[in-house]
Amino acid sequence: MPRSTNPGQTSDAAIAGESADSTRQRIVAAAKEEFARHGIAGARVDRIAKQARTSKERVYAYFRSKEALYAHVAERETTALIEATQLDPADLPGYAGTLFDHFTARPDHYRLIMWGRLELAEPADNTTSPLQATIAGKLGQLRDAQRIGLLDPAWDPVDILALINQIAMTWAGQPEIAAAAADQAVDPSIAARRAALVAAVERMFPRPDREPHPNRLV
Repeated sequence: MPRSTNPGQTSDAAIAGESADSTRQRIVAAAKEEFARHGIAGARVDRIAKQARTSKERVYAYFRSKEALYAHVAERETTALIEATQLDPADLPGYAGTLFDHFTARPDHYRLIMWGRLELAEPADNTTSPLQATIAGKLGQLRDAQRIGLLDPAWDPVDILALINQIAMTWAGQPEIAAAAADQAVDPSIAARRAALVAAVERMFPRPDREPHPNRLV
């Protein structure tokens, strides 16, 4: 029997009597919605099973615990975030706009990740996680950009990345102010919110000129 690559997950080949792929996909989709809405502690496997049109026992056949199911869903969402938000150190305002677009289109992603940060005891400095590897790669890109003159070397790259991420997620993390903006902002549109945060990052980390540079990375 093939072995699962996830210790909390049973191999699809071990589950007989129905279409493994379709059932598993429904479970994951239902779990994503459930975890985003209720968190890990508040999520209920029976609700996930009902939404996925399967049984609670079948959910546990694929994922041995609620935490294992959350870990799988969170890993998928993190991978989607990584793939959708590639960093261009020569266009940090554009990167902030891309992050804003991602979380605007997928508010459930932000809630899902925040619940994990609040409820899980896993250390944030786990260097083997895909997210930590991505962060390390982005920091390396920023250091290279400073080395060749694209970015002000007075900034520590970790501060650059932290500040841009926080600015980009301003509206995702403050829904009460977003609600106020809908009634009280001079321009209540999402486009105006995006333009404001991109402009803020531009002032902090202006785009370099686009002229050829002898030492610029290609």
